[in-house]
Amino acid sequence: MDNIQTKIIAVANHKGGCGKTTTVVHLAAEFVALGKKVLVIDLDPQANASLHIGKKHPGEVAVTSAELLASESNLLIDALDEDTNFTNVSLIYGSLNLGKTEDQLKENSPRPNEELKYKLEPLDGLYDFILIDCPPSLKVLTSNALSIATDVIIPIESGSQYGLYGVTDLIHHINKMHRINAHLKLLGTLLIKHDQRQNVCKLIQSEAEHSIGQLFTTTIPLSTKVNQAAIFQQSLLDFDSKSKVRLAFQSLAKEIIHKI
Repeated sequence: MDNIQTKIIAVANHKGGCGKTTTVVHLAAEFVALGKKVLVIDLDPQANASLHIGKKHPGEVAVTSAELLASESNLLIDALDEDTNFTNVSLIYGSLNLGKTEDQLKENSPRPNEELKYKLEPLDGLYDFILIDCPPSLKVLTSNALSIATDVIIPIESGSQYGLYGVTDLIHHINKMHRINAHLKLLGTLLIKHDQRQNVCKLIQSEAEHSIGQLFTTTIPLSTKVNQAAIFQQSLLDFDSKSKVRLAFQSLAKEIIHKI
């Protein structure tokens, strides 16, 4: 995708439980509220973004991101689902089959890290934002997301002393991906479950600033409403539009649009 019109944001961190899916799901809703057209691509075998946004169970979907990546023909039209739980958010479902896809790509694709780049070319200009939920690893699936992304967001769990564990590996991997994708930019590091009153949060914030830099001004607070919204398959905007965590995602969406 040269002369990129669509902004493609990969939300990546090889550490699990740091808020990648939460970020993708609620940013998608906030971008739509700001008048943007959005597609979410779920590249995580756990398919939690699909379970939240999608009306179908990923196991019932014939063409998921796994089939899209592994097929020799381009199944993009079959993979795109515009009828989701989130108004004006389209979805390419994730699937347990993604666990096998990495091996299939290594065996069959001439460029295993660039298959998604080739498959998504027809979408440029059709969406304002494509958000990619990456799996908790730095292998072929995440590399596919980074090979096409214009920007990457790194969510970090601020309330955990292990929040920054392995983050230098991630930065190194992103820098390595510049060989494939010279346009890729680190949009920012996002502190999740952040409470400015707690020492561990302050420490993580200071270390993240030192080791990564480019912290978003917006931080996302810890809230039970995130899990509740997921259970009801709603955005925070629909579930509780005045909650602190929803207003934080609204602020993040505005900050991203301003940055971009």
